[in-house]
Amino acid sequence: MYVPKPFVVDDTATLAEFIRANSFATVVSQAESEPFASHLPLLFEEQAEGDGQLTGHMAKANRQWSHADGQTVLCIFHGPHAYISPSWYQAENVVPTWNYAAVHAYGTLRIVSDPEALREIVHQYVAFYEATMPTPWSLDSQDPSFIEKLTEAIVGFTISIERLEGKWKLSQNHSTERRQQVVDGLSDRSDGQDLKVAKLMRANLARQDV
Repeated sequence: MYVPKPFVVDDTATLAEFIRANSFATVVSQAESEPFASHLPLLFEEQAEGDGQLTGHMAKANRQWSHADGQTVLCIFHGPHAYISPSWYQAENVVPTWNYAAVHAYGTLRIVSDPEALREIVHQYVAFYEATMPTPWSLDSQDPSFIEKLTEAIVGFTISIERLEGKWKLSQNHSTERRQQVVDGLSDRSDGQDLKVAKLMRANLARQDV
């Protein structure tokens, strides 16, 4: 990923928090002579060594797992993004741009073939995504034969992260005054993405003032 110096984020804890908050990823591998991508939720796990591990599963009918085992894959985690209007700068000779945050994780994908390990992956998914529900749904409350049939139709995998890249493009190449003007412009809009980018920019400006 092209990351100019002002936009670099390389703190592992910050990147891990971002992945957990934006866990629906694009997983890209190479299939013969062209890229192949799947859109999947991935769970991040810290490890004693390295940058951590990602865990996921996909449909057995998805041909990506059959060629990606043992391959270095790219997982793209997308954060909020927003169009930035030059009208907010109140200046001449400025152009539109796009602000966003994203994390790229590179690592080796390994297929999980053990049925018990696959069920554990599914349990981890349910626990993570149901945690904020008023009445969390439980995998254990379902008919075991029904769950077994479903797990037979999926393939689990892990990705040992070998490199993380973070890019927070939040107008850091502009003056504090212009960045505040962008925050004000985004805050006046009703789109959720715009408001999330404004929040990121405020936090970035606050860190700059410390």
